[in-house]
Order: sequence, then C-alpha cells, then structure tokens
Amino acid sequence: MPATRKRRAVNKAAETVPFWYHSIDLFDGIASSGQKKADELARDWAALGVPDLRGKSVLDVGAWDGYFSFRAEEAGAERVVALDHYAWSIDFARQQDYLDECKFNGVAPAPFHTMPSMWKPDELPGKVGFDTAHRARDSKVESVVGEFMTMDLDRLGRFDVVFYVNGFSRTRHPLLALERLAKVTNQVLLVQTEAVVVPGFEHKSFCEFFETNELKADMGLWWAPNRRALTGMCRAVGFTKVESRDDARSRPPRNDALHRYPLVLRAWKGGPSAAPTGPPPPD
Repeated sequence: MPATRKRRAVNKAAETVPFWYHSIDLFDGIASSGQKKADELARDWAALGVPDLRGKSVLDVGAWDGYFSFRAEEAGAERVVALDHYAWSIDFARQQDYLDECKFNGVAPAPFHTMPSMWKPDELPGKVGFDTAHRARDSKVESVVGEFMTMDLDRLGRFDVVFYVNGFSRTRHPLLALERLAKVTNQVLLVQTEAVVVPGFEHKSFCEFFETNELKADMGLWWAPNRRALTGMCRAVGFTKVESRDDARSRPPRNDALHRYPLVLRAWKGGPSAAPTGPPPPD
C-alpha cells in the first residue's frame, strides 16, 4: 500500500477507536490519542530498567493497547506475547458514559464486570485499540486472550522477560499472582505498581487495601504494597534476587504522613549470575 494511502487508512482507523489508553506510534508520525501520553509511557519504560531484549522472549501481562508489547518488539525481542482479558472485554465507549454519570450523581461505580452493558468478553470491544495498532505497525506481536489468574500456564509457556505493569494493584490475590508469574518467568520479572509508605514503619511488611474506588477513583485497584512487602513476596514465590526502587518522578515527600507513589521492581530467577544486562531503575 502506498505511504499516503496508508497514512489516510491509519488515521481513519485510529479515529474510530472509542478510547485509547496508550499513546502509541502507529505509522509515519501518526500516534494514538491515548489517555496516557507518549512521554509518560517512555518514562515508565525507562523507570523499569528494561534489560537487553534482543533475541529474548517477552510476555506482557495486562497488555491493553499494547504499548509495552510493541516497544519490546522494537527493542529486538525475538517473540512477544500480549496477554489480556479484562481490558479487552470492556466496552470503553459505554464505560466512559457510565463513569461520567456516576461522577454527576456522586456515587461509586459498580465493578465493570458486573455491568452487562459494558462487559462483553465474547465480543472483546476493548481490544480494538491493540488490533488497530497491530495492523498499523505491521507487528508480529502475538495476542492471547486469557485471564492470567485462571488460564493454563503450561499452554501459555515460559518467557525470558515478563512485564507486569499496574497488574499487582488490580489482582484480588496478589501472592497467588506472583506465584503464577514466577512459573512463567525464566529470567526477570518487571513490575510497576502503586505503592504505599508510612514513615516510621518502613521495617514492616504490609499492603493497603481499597474496598471500592478510593485509589485514583478506580474500582479495579485493590492493593498498594509497601516496598518491603512486595520485595518479600517476590522472594517467597521463588525469585532469588529482587531489586526495587521508587519511580524517580514521584518520590514521596519527606514528612510524617502516609504517601502513595509508583514503585518499580525487578525480580530475577536463578541468582545474581542470571541477571540480564541493562540499566537499573533510576535513583
């Protein structure tokens, strides 16, 4: 297809997607109009301290529009699998109307998977952004529709590098999730999550729990671990070396109040000698 014709086609396709979460380069300077902007996503990638992916296999758990999957492909990964179910099952056009209505009425939203008008796992309306980007980029990223917490992990396989971005806060069973992540990780797990710190209690392990939408007004966010808890949980499920640092963009201010902030973590299998090369998360 000639470049000019493809630009028109990509533009048109991108505009028909009702909701983009990721800002993704689609083709020749055309980018999706994501809620999360390109510069912020680039900082997320840098904060994770992604190792050299050339020749590696990569799994992106909770891929949504696929920014981390496509970025891993760009970085030379030999195989990339984008896995999602929850985001791909949501009709985001209806979701946005519903959230506006809840805000207007001053009520907390119900869990999206309980709302038949927007929860459509048989149709996968939320996957349209990923599919649009995949076509526009002529990508070879593989998409797998599945619920990571219940799917057959033997069929899914094992991967050198696993991305788990914003997944910890969204799982009802965080320790089980980490156990399952350990089963599919050959080398390193990369985690980014909302975390909590209570000054004076850094030596204790705990997770803050959110019953409804107390965290960022999001019904899907359940947990904010502290650094010690998340590090210990990773070791408990079989990771032999764990490195965690605050996201340099959002260090908690130094006072006596509880704070929440992005935390990044890298957990390796096989001991320090198995740690892949690559920059650590920034101080």
